[in-house]
Order: sequence, then C-alpha cells, then structure tokens
Amino acid sequence: MLEQVKETTAFLKDKGITAPKIGVILGTGLGDLVNEIDVEISIDYKEIPNFPLATIEFHHGKLIYGKLGGKQVLAMQGRFHYYEGYTMQQVTFPVRVMKFLGVEQLLISNAAGGMNLDWQKGELMLLTDHINLQPENPLRGVNIPEFGPIFTDMSAPYSSDLNSKLIDIAARESITLREGVYVAVAGPNLETRAEYKFLRNAGADVVGMSTVPEVIVANQMELPCCAVSVITDECDPDNLHPVDIQDIINTAKTAEKRLIQLYKHLIKEL
Repeated sequence: MLEQVKETTAFLKDKGITAPKIGVILGTGLGDLVNEIDVEISIDYKEIPNFPLATIEFHHGKLIYGKLGGKQVLAMQGRFHYYEGYTMQQVTFPVRVMKFLGVEQLLISNAAGGMNLDWQKGELMLLTDHINLQPENPLRGVNIPEFGPIFTDMSAPYSSDLNSKLIDIAARESITLREGVYVAVAGPNLETRAEYKFLRNAGADVVGMSTVPEVIVANQMELPCCAVSVITDECDPDNLHPVDIQDIINTAKTAEKRLIQLYKHLIKEL
C-alpha cells in the first residue's frame, strides 16, 4: 500500500495539488461546502490512480483543491464506505494520501441517526468519542512504519483544540452544537428497534456507517481531526417509523448551512 500511496501522491502533486493544509471529508448530502471554495483544481476519482470510485448516487466523487478562508483546502466531495464492498484499506486510502501531501488538520462530516431523544433531527453533534462496531479495521495487516504504529492509541481520537474552537464558534454564531458519542456500524441497512436500544444502552448518541475508519487512520498518522454529525432522523425504538433515504438527504441539506458556517469559521481560524 505504501507504494500506491506514493504513486497517488506524486500524481496529485503533478496535477498541481502541492500545498494543502486542511483536508475535508464531506458526508452524505453534505457536499455543498465545495461551493465556498475558490476552486483551483477538480479531479474525478476515476482519474486518480489507486482511488476507489464512489458508488452511491448522492456522493459526487470529486477531489477539490483550492482556497477557503485564506487556507489551501483539499476536499473529498463524496467518501467511501465499507458497505459499498471496499476494504477498510480502500476506505481510508485518501486519508493517507492527504497526510503525504502535507495536510495538517482533517475535518470530517457525516449524516447520522439520532438516538439521544433529547435532541432533534436537523441538529448538529460534535463527536467527542466513538464506538467502533464495524467488522474490519483499517490497521489490520503488516505494519508499515511510514504510516505510524499499528497499535495506535485511541484515548483521545478527536482533537481537543479543534473541538474547543468549534464549540466557541457555535456559541458565537448561535448554532446549536450537541456533543456526544458516535457509533459506527457496517450498514447499509438501518437498525431494528432492538438494535437502537442496544446501541443507546452502550453509550452512543448517534449511529452511522462512516467516519470511524478515517479517524483511526488519522490518529495512526498523527493527523489531528474533528468530526460533526448532522442528525438526519430520530431513532426512537418505542416510536419507530420507516425512514426514506431521500428524507435523510433532505434533512442533511437543510442542516448543511449551519455545518458550512461552522467549518468556514474554523478553517479561517486555523
């Protein structure tokens, strides 16, 4: 994998992606942050050697490079998921490439189901910790020293500095920003009533199918990261209704304006 990462890094540098400082991974229904970027380079994933393809119709599949808030930003408009059939090494491959390109902070977003019944759909949640219930780990295999330790410490997976800045920005901009625990499951099906009860009792506030693999790899490579969930549906096991994926996308789009506001201010302050 090291040679693939080096090959992809060299390809992107040859294309002009030479000095990114902030990496951004945009989740389901959350791709409009790229409209705030003064785009210098846009490359389809299919043109990038060793990159997987985004197979989900609402993930665009573009790597965007440009300026936002006076900073050079490299944004993934469309991410990869384990449920698409990719290995965890493929899912997290772009994070390794970002680090090799020189990215110094990683900002992640996702859409998640809300299990904390004190919160409402359309609100944002800052990840303070996570529970990993996905059946594979991106660090499994032969250790590659250039990537960092295989026995990566995860006692503080999310940067306290980035989180503190986001909390301050939310207060200043009058944005409701919950703080809580994200649980990652394999997907792609949504959960049963019993599973929602189990996950909530385990200590999770929201549930999703992404983010944690990228965070694990970011920690291995000593890349500070933060993540914000958009709560797209309310998962009350005692009052559960069928959820349409288009409803989830619509809720994400409505809440995205506040997420963009948060991340724009954060990028400006970094």
